[in-house]
Amino acid sequence: MLVIRRDLVDAMVAHARRDHPDEACGQIAGPEGSDRPERIIEMENAERSPTFYRFDAAEQLKVYREMQANDEEAVVIYHSHTATEAYPSRTDIKFANEPQAHYVLISTRDPIEHELRSYRIVDGVVTEEPVKIIES
Repeated sequence: MLVIRRDLVDAMVAHARRDHPDEACGQIAGPEGSDRPERIIEMENAERSPTFYRFDAAEQLKVYREMQANDEEAVVIYHSHTATEAYPSRTDIKFANEPQAHYVLISTRDPIEHELRSYRIVDGVVTEEPVKIIES
């Protein structure tokens, strides 16, 4: 189960809406081994695409070094789907290489309502998990 603060959910959704019609992407860092998302890191979609995302390599290296220096890890890796449901694509599954992370997808296909779902993706196997949103 992903337990996450409402302000972090709101920030991910706002990022997804802001970048629409392109896919938005980012990470939420937390203390290493804690499974506790705490610090959102909005990242650039290097593809600038409505159907695909890729972290910019230089930005990703900088983010990982910063997390390492702060004894953090990627607790959540998120991106948006702009025209489909919030379910990992074959490409998403292929590139999922952080087995400890929660992979959060936000669908912005509806201009009013968003859909947010979380998954664990390990060795190509996708498992949806519940999301518990807390106030603080």
